[in-house]
Amino acid sequence: MTDPLISNHESPISRDLVGRIDAVLPQTQCTRCGFADCRAYAEAMAHGEAEINRCPPGGAAGIQTLAELLGRPVLPLDPDCGSEETAPMVAFVREDECIGCYKCARACPVDAFVGARQRLHTVIESECTGCELCIPACPVDCIELRPRQVDGDFARQRADHSRRRYAAHQAHMAERASEREAMGATHIAHAAREARITSFLGAARGRIGRPGGPRR
Repeated sequence: MTDPLISNHESPISRDLVGRIDAVLPQTQCTRCGFADCRAYAEAMAHGEAEINRCPPGGAAGIQTLAELLGRPVLPLDPDCGSEETAPMVAFVREDECIGCYKCARACPVDAFVGARQRLHTVIESECTGCELCIPACPVDCIELRPRQVDGDFARQRADHSRRRYAAHQAHMAERASEREAMGATHIAHAAREARITSFLGAARGRIGRPGGPRR
């Protein structure tokens, strides 16, 4: 039988559970769990649609916390999702090899790259989540992961900060999509107007050329 706590996707209890699960996740937005982002994975777990062992950045400690939160048995990390990180990582661009293609910046879920098209790119270390999404995006393989020097409650602080950065990134991408849609609508309207004018002029020329039609 489905747990009534998670059966209603729209209930306040369900939303609260999703929030509590999401608060446990490391917010790397790496997609290694098989979901679009950490929030989507949290929703799947809350609704009983995903196991708790699909987050390599969270590792064994994260699985233990999720098991306690959801009342599920502890499982080993799913090897299909990758291996557990031994230390927090940060992306590093070998700048002498960078061609400025901008593909790393487009792949980054928290806008941690600085640069422009045809210009050198580098990583803002404090913003990088170590998600690895920039690595396959780079056509010249000039990005690598390096261990990050951390102290104190870095993991929790990074997660909270990265969640805010990702939300800002999503809002920015939605705004850009809306702008592109508006530009597309304007272009379509302009093209339709041009087509009507062309059709009108063509019809007018046809009338001028017919016997008995208007003379030039």
